[in-house]
Amino acid sequence: MASHRDADREDRPGAGPWEELAPGVVRCRLPGWDATAGAVRGKAGVLVVDTGSGVAEGAEIREGLHRLFGLPVTHAALTHSHFDHVFGTASFEGAHVYGAQGLGGYLADAREELRQDAVRHGMAADVAAEAAERLVPPGHGVSEQLTMVPGEREVRLVNMGPAHSAFDLAVVVGGRDGGPPIVFCGDLVEESGEPQAGPDASPARWPAALDRLLALGGEDALYVPGHGAVVGAGFVRAQREALAERFGLSST
Repeated sequence: MASHRDADREDRPGAGPWEELAPGVVRCRLPGWDATAGAVRGKAGVLVVDTGSGVAEGAEIREGLHRLFGLPVTHAALTHSHFDHVFGTASFEGAHVYGAQGLGGYLADAREELRQDAVRHGMAADVAAEAAERLVPPGHGVSEQLTMVPGEREVRLVNMGPAHSAFDLAVVVGGRDGGPPIVFCGDLVEESGEPQAGPDASPARWPAALDRLLALGGEDALYVPGHGAVVGAGFVRAQREALAERFGLSST
């Protein structure tokens, strides 16, 4: 489930430095598994995209965003079900939590499975146990697409269907003043290593999900992977072709 950094994992929280992608839109690469957390500033609060791999890491994300924007996190969008992206949600008390339809029910029943997976990937047993016990499933399921305008930018939460996981969600932030859209891809796209396909992946659907990402963002968008550096449409297209070849699917 986690990606590429297991051997280097250090059990410490962290959430920075924050990288500005556009005014009011930021992301950071978290230590350990190199997972991404993102955020969009609104008028009265902040939308966070993924919450980190544990309660302490989630608190660091929350506090870092408050220092950056001077606003509380009022909304959280979870791009998929894997522990390194959802285990920090308990640190955002009071936030409205969104995920693809069905993710809430899955996470409510998967605490032990996620705890075991976190420990398998190098998380300390006590840290994993606390995160699993305090795991907060989404209270809002996105069946197709949900549009919100928290501030100066439109944000779309798009249910991508099963691909990397059973519950993939993209967060598409509209461009402004001539700037490009920004697409938070979750682990549908990974830059810091080969995309991970675990037992919950749907390989036959994955290339089509990347086609849809490209249609949502367009050629000029910034695509923010679940792990690694921000990429452009060309990288996403190349990864789509690599996945189709890897899984023995016909290329377009």
